[in-house]
Amino acid sequence: MVKLPPDMLLRVTKPARYTGNEWNEIKKEHSGVKCLFALAMPDIYEVGMSNLGLKILYEILNRDSDIAAERVYAPWIDMEREMRDHNIPLYALESFEEISKFDFIGFTLQHEMSYTNVLNMLDLANIPVMSAERAEDAPFVVGGGPCVYNVEPLTDFFDLFLVGEGEEAILELSHAYIAWKEEGRPGGRRGFLLRAACIDGFYVPSLYEPHYDENGIFTHIEPLVEEAKPIVYKRIVKEFDKAAAADHPVVPYINIVHNRIMLELFRGCSRGCRFCQAGICYRPVRERKADTLRDEARHMIDSTGYDEMSLTSLSSADYSCLGNLVDDLMYDFRHEKVSFSLPSLRIDSFSVELAHKMQQIRKSGLTFAPEAGTQRLRDVINKGVTEEDLMTSVKAAFRQGWKQVKLYFMMGLPTETDEDVIGIAKLAEKVLDAYQEIHGKRGAKVTVSVSCFVPKPYTPFQWFGQVSMEEFERRQRLLKEHITDRSIRFNYHDAKTSTLEGVLARGDRRLNKLIYAAWKNGAKFDSWTDEFNEDAWRDAFAKTGIDPHDYNQRERGDDEAFPWEHTSPGVYRSFLEKERNKAREARLTHDCRRSTCTGCGICPTLEAHVIDWKVKNDCE
Repeated sequence: MVKLPPDMLLRVTKPARYTGNEWNEIKKEHSGVKCLFALAMPDIYEVGMSNLGLKILYEILNRDSDIAAERVYAPWIDMEREMRDHNIPLYALESFEEISKFDFIGFTLQHEMSYTNVLNMLDLANIPVMSAERAEDAPFVVGGGPCVYNVEPLTDFFDLFLVGEGEEAILELSHAYIAWKEEGRPGGRRGFLLRAACIDGFYVPSLYEPHYDENGIFTHIEPLVEEAKPIVYKRIVKEFDKAAAADHPVVPYINIVHNRIMLELFRGCSRGCRFCQAGICYRPVRERKADTLRDEARHMIDSTGYDEMSLTSLSSADYSCLGNLVDDLMYDFRHEKVSFSLPSLRIDSFSVELAHKMQQIRKSGLTFAPEAGTQRLRDVINKGVTEEDLMTSVKAAFRQGWKQVKLYFMMGLPTETDEDVIGIAKLAEKVLDAYQEIHGKRGAKVTVSVSCFVPKPYTPFQWFGQVSMEEFERRQRLLKEHITDRSIRFNYHDAKTSTLEGVLARGDRRLNKLIYAAWKNGAKFDSWTDEFNEDAWRDAFAKTGIDPHDYNQRERGDDEAFPWEHTSPGVYRSFLEKERNKAREARLTHDCRRSTCTGCGICPTLEAHVIDWKVKNDCE
């Protein structure tokens, strides 16, 4: 067990990140269980404690008497320095046991810019960074989360990956491990990995070999053993209404990113925005019943004492029973001053009216996501909203008393022109004018937040090249020049990290050596602008001879094979090609949720179907 010198915590910021013993923490004697699972977030405590997926897995694993699940997060730079100076290895918060003594370390990979933190955490835990160098008794390092739809840049560091949703699969993996251990560990580490490869949804990269042509272009990946499936399809919870929820989440001592209860309404999204990987990879839509959600909300409030609840999903306002659910929740907690919020609003008057009803206790600004500054480009990305929709919504908000509106956009989308960029500024000005039209005076504040487009696997835009860092910066300057009203605040994402994300997002196994070299150069916390070490990455590209433009800026050929197509969400490549072609023509595709099938292929491939309780007449 790790012992922290008391004076160490006095020398670091936010020592409560490292002390554990929070409310609802689950502690088990290690001698009384058969499997130890460390759930890891390669980011700081405040980010990791806000992740809903880890909360759910923590409770699911700990409900099994044979398994103990504990939490571990990346220590901030000051704490890492102290730990290295005092030879203190990375430890789990519940038991303070070294994570090198656990059976599994499960990293959630939420974004590509966390990759160097994975290596840093393994090194801090005294676990070999390279999976091939791990001893027989070393933990198995497992990856999961949104990035599993292209994990080829990480294959040297992980033993296996879970593709898709983990509620059922993680228990199957744990029980397979227990059985293997009780049988005397036949075949050693490789023997267990062969077993894991037979479980649906698990990808073991050491059991595959990639191939390239004479020009260095990826051609195919070859399974090396019978247990390795040619395509590993994602796992999903088909009956989401019956899936376990985080009813008793751990309550932190300090403020975290999302310091509130998260009530997950449904999984999936069928809107079909062509830039959105999550919209494909979380399909099909599967809703929870309103009564189930009311029961969950009651349990969560009672077990934590929180007085704020976020109704979460990829597009929460699309929940079919939302109006009735909000009324019921507000009635259930009418005497407890619990506030409710939606993290994402549709651009329509219903959303504004609902937000007004929900924010009677705490009122904040409203957020809308037009994504593009002109109608042409919104049609290219299949956003499905018009300028008239936006203006109707903001006018309704201003009439209800709101004065602050945040607008989210993307820059660098395929086919974008300077006119589209300038259109962002014009749209923000029209929002300000709408307030003056209604109230006869100025007074509104508009925040324009612009991120840099990154082409992602399993989207219709996976073929397109990303614009260069210099071009992103030029377009950012162009937009800034056209935002002249002081009532408009302009925030934009760092182009340096976005272009690196573009390299990693569509990378292949050759990028393992790049990530390793960057980490050895000191790269970590790459998603933190103040900590991003551009020189470390520049030197890594030079040392490894890798040209980043081959990965982020190069447009892919129509028939080119992709290095990620063996870890699949089930979508047909032909569907993505069709959507890419419709994007070039700025043609829309309808939402399949309550209309005809658009032919993405996910439902038949996964033998699943959309679950919408409005269609089932169960939300009246």
